[in-house]
Parts: sequence; C-alpha cells; structure tokens
Amino acid sequence: MKERLQKIIANAGVTSRRKAEVLITEGKVTVNGAVVNTLGAKADPSEDHIKVNGKLINPKLEHKNDAYLVLNKPKGYLSAVSDPEGRRTVVELAKGFGRLFPVGRLDFNSEGLIILTNDGAFANHVASARKIPKVYEVKTKGKPNENAINRLRRGIRLDDGFKTAPAEIRDLPGTPKNAWYEVTLHEGHNRQIRKMFDAIGYSVVKLRRVRIGSVNDKGLAIGEFRELTKQEIKSLQK
Repeated sequence: MKERLQKIIANAGVTSRRKAEVLITEGKVTVNGAVVNTLGAKADPSEDHIKVNGKLINPKLEHKNDAYLVLNKPKGYLSAVSDPEGRRTVVELAKGFGRLFPVGRLDFNSEGLIILTNDGAFANHVASARKIPKVYEVKTKGKPNENAINRLRRGIRLDDGFKTAPAEIRDLPGTPKNAWYEVTLHEGHNRQIRKMFDAIGYSVVKLRRVRIGSVNDKGLAIGEFRELTKQEIKSLQK
C-alpha cells in the first residue's frame, strides 16, 4: 500500500517525520533510483526501493522492533540525535535500542521527561496532540504578582509574535526570594515557558518536566530511562 514518503522514512526509524520532510525537499531521498523532492509523494515499501542519503531503508521496515522509552533528561543535554558542535545528546543516554530520536524538545538547560522512540507516527502524534498535557515545575527569579501570573493563565503574546494558549498554573511552595509553579501546557512552542515568564519580567532559573500525559517521573532518577508500559503507550495514542 502506498504511503507518504515522510511517513515511511519515520516508520523506518531513520528520523522524525518533520526532519524526513527536510530530507525530501533537499533531494536526499530516491525511489527506484529517481530523486523525489516533492512533499506528498507516495511509495509502496513492499514494491519500491527507497533510499535516504544513498542507503536502502526497506530492510529497516521489515525488521524494525518498535521502541518506546521515557528518559529523565539531565541539564546540559541536547534534545537531538546528534549535534555539529559536539554537545551531548539525549540519545547517548539510551543504549541498546537501535536508532532512536526524541519526541518534541526540552531545551539544553532544562531537565525532566522526554520520550525516545523509533516509531515516527507515534512521535508525530505525541508531539502535535494538544490533548496530551505536558506538566512542568518552574522556579523563577523573584516572585511575580498574581496579576502577572493571570496574564499567563489567559494566554500572552510573546516577543517572537507567538500567542500562547491559556495555561494552567498552580502555586507550589517557594523560598523567600524565589517562586515555584506547576505549569501545564497543551502546546509545544520552542522555549515557551521561559519566554512566557520573560514576557512578564521574571526569568526562569530552573525548569523540569514531570509529566507527559499519563507518564510521570516517579522513581526515575536524572539520567535514567525506562521502557513505556503498554498502557502508557496506548494512552498516548488516543
């Protein structure tokens, strides 16, 4: 059965669907020897020979075992497969499962849960589904007043022009000089929480993601990972 090329590439575990689209437009994908650089093009992996960067991916589809991991990301790791600057990446922490890629992003200076998988369709769904909440614990420099926090709850225009959706924000026990909040988002704009608090004049000094949908960080030390349970996988696919 014919499917979109970017979906086939992602399902083979080569990369995410979004990055597969970039490879296609860059002319790095061929079908039966012919370069295909048009998004929306389809192929049948049971009949067509599909290559990415000159390497045949059909065997990856035939023998791929799907992997679904959750990692408690340490600060100072990049949410990527590789980095041209040589920085450490989250996939280096999860060995023994073949080629994996992170679902969504968690910035370099943040900690917490990130999902790693080789299932492109699953990754695309989790990263884009607004009904899957992502929950963070956020420490700010200084203590915003309630009016400022209510602006974030309603949604705010960021400096880059992005308008955030309403956010759920709950006070957590803080310190005399710093505030802690539990922030729940249903979207994933780049560095969104840091930009939100910058917009009200308070910088984030610590940020960690503690839950993705039903997946939490209970018992998972920083730098450790585990496989998702079948129930967790199913809940994220809804």
